[in-house]
Amino acid sequence: MTTPERQHILVTGGAGYIGSTLTELLLSRGHEVTVLDRFFFGNSLADLEKNRNLHLVKADIRSVSPSIFRDVTGVCDLAALSNDPAGELDPAKTLEINHRGRERICKLAKEAGVSRYVLASSCSIYGYQDEVVDETSSIKPLTTYAEANGLAEKSTLAEGTDRFAVTALRQSTVYGLSRRMRFDLAVNGMTLALYKQGSVRIMRDGTQWRPMVHLQDTSRAFATVLESEAGRVNGEVFNVGSEKQNLQVLPLAKRLSEAVGIPFKEDWYGDPDNRSYRVSFRKIRERLGYSTERRPEDGAREIFAALKTGRLTDGPETRTVEWYKTLLRSNAGVLEAQ
Repeated sequence: MTTPERQHILVTGGAGYIGSTLTELLLSRGHEVTVLDRFFFGNSLADLEKNRNLHLVKADIRSVSPSIFRDVTGVCDLAALSNDPAGELDPAKTLEINHRGRERICKLAKEAGVSRYVLASSCSIYGYQDEVVDETSSIKPLTTYAEANGLAEKSTLAEGTDRFAVTALRQSTVYGLSRRMRFDLAVNGMTLALYKQGSVRIMRDGTQWRPMVHLQDTSRAFATVLESEAGRVNGEVFNVGSEKQNLQVLPLAKRLSEAVGIPFKEDWYGDPDNRSYRVSFRKIRERLGYSTERRPEDGAREIFAALKTGRLTDGPETRTVEWYKTLLRSNAGVLEAQ
């Protein structure tokens, strides 16, 4: 295996659920990493600060100085108000941050002479689809979060040139143990319920389809794009996940129960979910040789074990919407650009 060429990567949202794992992965692969984050959920990277290849910058993508791009060769743009419910807290702010903010980062990176830009998008932009969809399929965003991802894809991909490779990664629903844990994601939330209640919380009616991907696997997808030949990824959109992990929610819940050794008992909540989609991942597999390595059972077992040992707890900051509401109550202007 060849050692990848050393790069200096700016990771926006680098202290977040995916970003903190991606940051650690990039450091382990020999890259220099600058993390740009508001640290709303705390500094999940504190124990890595002694690493001389890691630089932490507390700032906002909407207002950060262009000087942050000094010596940067690539950008992984993950900063956003994450998930569909959080996006509806303030739709205008969601579009401002998740679309315009990331568009700004892309344009500034291009002006600064950065050679790579990778946008963190989501398969949620497919909305509701009866057929298996791929990157050429029409998108049907049903939420502000999904709409903002679609707009961000369009505006950032338009910036690509021969010298500035732009790529969008449409990630499946992510699961797994993180430095900045989230329990408002399907596998993670169901595993927490199994640990605390001995039952599985399932959003009605359980027949909805979702593609799933482990946190480590989706982080590898970003690294794969950064380390691939520019011509193979420039101007491209890739779905990130595995056909084997296109799963219906109810059968998934049963699998997780079995994985952690607790008899299956359902606990229904919410209205029927109007999002349902199955996704093809053929393009990233054939173009970049990428494939996933972990399954939902692996994620459930690692989370369950961390809960049992007390290494992981489920404070309010592990649920994005609840934590944003807490921040807004304490500081009405917290989501303003700073």
